[in-house]
Amino acid sequence: MYGKAFAPEYQGALTSLSVNSSLVDVLAAAVEQLRAAERSGRLDEEARCRLAVAEAHRRLGRAADADRAWKASYRTARAAGETAAMAWALWSGGTLARQRGAFPLARRLLALAAGLGERGGDVVVRGYSLAGLAETGRIQGDYEAVGRLHEQLLAEARRRGEARHTVWALEGIAQMHRNTGSYDTAYALFEEAAEIAGRAEDRRGHAWALRGLADIVSVRDGDTGRALALLSEAEVSCRTMDLSGALAYNHKMRGNVLYRAGRYPEARAMYETALAEFRAMGEPRGEALSRLGLAKALARLGRDRTETAAELADLAGVLERAGLRHAREMVTRAQAEFGVAAEAVR
Repeated sequence: MYGKAFAPEYQGALTSLSVNSSLVDVLAAAVEQLRAAERSGRLDEEARCRLAVAEAHRRLGRAADADRAWKASYRTARAAGETAAMAWALWSGGTLARQRGAFPLARRLLALAAGLGERGGDVVVRGYSLAGLAETGRIQGDYEAVGRLHEQLLAEARRRGEARHTVWALEGIAQMHRNTGSYDTAYALFEEAAEIAGRAEDRRGHAWALRGLADIVSVRDGDTGRALALLSEAEVSCRTMDLSGALAYNHKMRGNVLYRAGRYPEARAMYETALAEFRAMGEPRGEALSRLGLAKALARLGRDRTETAAELADLAGVLERAGLRHAREMVTRAQAEFGVAAEAVR
């Protein structure tokens, strides 16, 4: 039903790159082909190469470089009159904006990308852009608004037999079920995503699905050993492909698993590792979630109550301003867990 996963963001002279190519290798190849396109005056090819440069930088956690590259790709595509290439550049920019916590900008760019993709007749970039809009809403906790869109995109991906997009949609729907307490449904969806990704040789999608499964077997089953084994398996792919963001979220989840098991010193160390990784790449959502985990671990290890209250109160403000509804609710639960909600209000 599903073919081998492919990376539609690697275009033109870069189509031979695999979805599993190391991002360092992708960047090197994209820069080499970009120089060739500049020498030949091929604006269309230059725009495609700049897109790959932008995506490699983004996934490597180099936000400033990614920002310059997607904008250059858009300008070049516009000069070339390439509507679909303009859409791909806007998709990259919108994805980067979401990664940086600029959610209104992300929605604006992704909506523009979807419209240009439709106008340019590129069903793939349209689908990826709508998926980006759905993911933006999901991350902000607006499940009711984006749940139907996730389901619609899943159905479209299944019809096309597009493994990578099917895996993405399954994981997004699974995450919403997990966050609302439907653990069995979430597990089944993550399991299907892992199976499809494995058959399609989509190592990135497989790593994210394993992370989701680890979360479920930890919180639902209390099976710390299996959860850590799943995360270790996923980490191999993250390191092989230089997936900085996915690796940081893997480490943050490892902290969660250890915290639930009462292994607080180990949890603290993992949260500190993840926090440093997120700060290095300018990823505010991951940074806030790591700060929350670290605050809870430190509280369990005897941190002063007033310091815990102050940290959680500050986090509540950060997440409120960012519009991260689900994460904000997690802080509220932590305040109740440690009996500092009233102190935080004062």
